[in-house]
Amino acid sequence: MILVGELAGLPPGESVRVQGEVAIAVFNVDGELYAIDDTCSHQDASLSDGWLEGCAVECPLHAACFDLRTGQPSGPPAKKPVRTHAVSIEDGVIYVHESTRVTVGGAVAEEVG
Repeated sequence: MILVGELAGLPPGESVRVQGEVAIAVFNVDGELYAIDDTCSHQDASLSDGWLEGCAVECPLHAACFDLRTGQPSGPPAKKPVRTHAVSIEDGVIYVHESTRVTVGGAVAEEVG
């Protein structure tokens, strides 16, 4: 488990970057928390610095968009998904449970780490 911080410190519409085996971005979408690998699968850019719109984040470098629920890109320039990670809240503190694989349609697409 990776400690993210206090829930009160991550208001809706905001994101934070934490370090696991790789950098992970945690987003608050209207009170729902999502975590994905922070690095865009197209080029080396931080998704936590991107623009949040609904359950998608747009990469600040080349505008690739990723679904926060699945990690899937919506289209070019990104072609590969990013990993998603489970998020939990215990006593007002956010934790990320780092995943070891990328899934596509419920099937393992790639082992990471």
